[in-house]
Parts: sequence; C-alpha cells; structure tokens
Amino acid sequence: MGIEIERKYLIKKDKWNTSLAKDGVQYRQGYILTDPSKTIRVRLAGEQGYLTIKGLSEGASRPEFEYEIPKEDAIALLDNFCPATISKVRYKIQFDNHLWEIDEFSGDNEGLIVAEIELAREDETFTVPDWIDKEVTAESRYYNSNLTIHPYKDWK
Repeated sequence: MGIEIERKYLIKKDKWNTSLAKDGVQYRQGYILTDPSKTIRVRLAGEQGYLTIKGLSEGASRPEFEYEIPKEDAIALLDNFCPATISKVRYKIQFDNHLWEIDEFSGDNEGLIVAEIELAREDETFTVPDWIDKEVTAESRYYNSNLTIHPYKDWK
C-alpha cells in the first residue's frame, strides 16, 4: 500500500511569479466519490490519465493508490461520472532538495494558488521558500475534492 505524506501551503501572491517555474501542465480532475474517509479521483494531466484512491488522512499522511489509465478513459470518466471538476495549472519547482508542486486554479477556483510538498516522513525537515505563506494541510476546504463542491469563488 502506498502512503502519501503531503503538506499544503498558501502562496504569497506578491512573491509568487510563474517565472519561478517552467512548463506548467494543465490538469482537469474530478471525483467519483468524496467521503470523509476516502476519495476516488480521476485526473487528466496533460495527455495522461490517472485513477487515484485515497484513504482517511491522519495528520499529513494517508493511504494512496494511483494508476495510469488511457487519456480517453479519463475523459469519459470525468464527463460521465464526476458531478463537478476542477481545472488548474501545476508547476513543479525543485527547491533545496525537495519538489514543490504549485497549483494555480482557474474557473470557479480562480485566484487560489496552493503549494504542496510530499515528504518521506511526517517529521522530515525542509526549507520553506520565501514565496510560501501559511500552512493549510489540516484545513479541509483546501482539499481538491472539497473545491469541486465548495469552490473558492463562494468563500467569504
């Protein structure tokens, strides 16, 4: 079983600039199942499709199973089985021996920019870039699955 250990942060928009990253990839993703204890996600990342099953989060960790699927299958699943989808561009930045993934959302989540870092251990130390703002790992409204249901444009 795969375990995902991920921490999530907001971006300081005055310091973030897409010139820090190269070649963002367009993502479209939706959820067949969103439940507090598990999610089933379909993702189209550029030209590649994925089916991902995630379990209940405990701290920054949760079980994760991800499988590549054909692009056409991902599109069919998104169009026919996901009640809502999100769109974003993902940028990848290597910083001090860690990979940061920055998601710049569009559509109903326009204006939201979130950075994630995957770790080998929950207590792993890492350097935080100056364009990172506050941590939102434990705030469920920032979960992508929740953004399909309660988009950023509706937040007060």
